[in-house]
Amino acid sequence: MRRAIAVASLGLGSAAPNPLVGAVVARAGKVLGQAYHRRAGELHAEALVLERVGTQGRRATLYTNLEPCCHTGRTPPCVDNIVRAGISRVVVPMRDPNPKVNGRGLRYLRRRGVQVHVGLLRGEAVQLNRAFLKYNKTGLPFVTIKSAATLDGRIATVAGDSKWITSAETRKHARLLRREHEALMIGVGTALADDPQLTAFRVKGRPPLLRVVLDSRARLPTTSALARGARQHPLLVFCTALAPAAALRQLSSVGASVEVLPHYKGRIDIGRALEALGRRGITRLLVEGGGEVHASLLQDGLADRLVLYLAPRLMGGRDSRPLIGGAGPRLLVESYGLRQVRSCRVGSDWLIDADIVSKIQRSSILKRPITQIAYS
Repeated sequence: MRRAIAVASLGLGSAAPNPLVGAVVARAGKVLGQAYHRRAGELHAEALVLERVGTQGRRATLYTNLEPCCHTGRTPPCVDNIVRAGISRVVVPMRDPNPKVNGRGLRYLRRRGVQVHVGLLRGEAVQLNRAFLKYNKTGLPFVTIKSAATLDGRIATVAGDSKWITSAETRKHARLLRREHEALMIGVGTALADDPQLTAFRVKGRPPLLRVVLDSRARLPTTSALARGARQHPLLVFCTALAPAAALRQLSSVGASVEVLPHYKGRIDIGRALEALGRRGITRLLVEGGGEVHASLLQDGLADRLVLYLAPRLMGGRDSRPLIGGAGPRLLVESYGLRQVRSCRVGSDWLIDADIVSKIQRSSILKRPITQIAYS
């Protein structure tokens, strides 16, 4: 099962909006074959591995990290392939939460004489597919806040200088992190200050990273690096009705997609921005600031994970730019908690990777029906 989970992770960045699924066929402790689901519309991991092992699969055990599907989408039901292949036992950590499946695949297999075991390494399986689980339940992407900061939590000087807080090795590591996500989002303040490209290392067979800018008044210049590369690297600019129509037309003319969203006190409603990304099939969103965007996500309970690179330096200064903007909480109990905190060294810096604990119920913020996403 650990091998199936590890193989499933190879689909990061390409399988969405489908879950990450790996499958291993084994008999008497010997692995006969393995496979993972690459992208929506292609063979599921179970069907692919059974195709590879052929008749060797008879009376073997299939390990897969998610309940096999029992409905027809863009591909046939995997349970039929399992029965036809003569698999005698199926081991899964968890059910597929989609109501079209959710135990039906397992019951189908049991009725046809296949032994089914559920629960092995469930925690690891849930952790791997937490983005799919959130997306399936809410229609929203799993949001990771990623930033580089000094030990006193500063991401730029008073003048906006941030190049470079961390080492070259750390910056390479951070770029690799982008490959795990389908979209990368920043605020227009960061775009204007840094003029970033926001590109990722291209991987053959994977869709390009969608670059997203929150820009309520369409201030992003068409001469910016983001706009100049819009025809080669997808660019989506979220604006509001406060943006001049001419500016919207100019951004569209260079190849950017422009979407107008509601605003709150002149700023884009970030919850609606996440909804819009969910409608585009984005399940994993990487947010690279700045501090005001981070604050909005935290205040609305919309951030799920923090990836923080800490450099061994201090910036100081009352007006230097903080990792988290906004007014901040009045009481310590209102601060944002972290759990499952993991840390390691990356070059001369430290990496902190943790889940964000939110006290806010998202359903109270986003008044929208729950969308169920079928694995197809």
